[in-house]
Amino acid sequence: MINHELKINFAEYPDITDLNKSDYALCKEAVKAMENSHSPYSKFRVGAALRLQSGKIIHGSNQENVAYPSGLCAERVALFYWGANHPDDPIEAMAVTAHTDEFEILQPVTSCGSCLQVLAEYEKKQNKPIEIILFCANGPAWVMNGVESFLPFLFFENRLIS
Repeated sequence: MINHELKINFAEYPDITDLNKSDYALCKEAVKAMENSHSPYSKFRVGAALRLQSGKIIHGSNQENVAYPSGLCAERVALFYWGANHPDDPIEAMAVTAHTDEFEILQPVTSCGSCLQVLAEYEKKQNKPIEIILFCANGPAWVMNGVESFLPFLFFENRLIS
């Protein structure tokens, strides 16, 4: 038997105001995106913002539906919009935040596995990692360099790509 150990590295900032200027601005865009969340069932609003190499910002927010699970997470809304409309303009960074009136969120909320898998696909497509910033109001911001920080054993099979 061989035992293996995996470690991840990420930077934690006490607040988004401690981020560099472009990452702080991207976080503010994620908050703006959250305003368009359609979350009447969970009352858990999520906003995502992508910064493209050209400087363009793409917004996404979670969209729920009474015919659960027909809804979609904020991250995939933004990523699929990018894939459909700007696939030749690489994604540099993605900021994600969440809010609910039901309780105080004290630490960043991580993306679900489906969103991480989509992110992995697009990182592979553009052949470079995407900086991921997760943050919450009045709390810390976590900055990761690429999806492998979340999914060290992400599913990808190169032979499926033609």
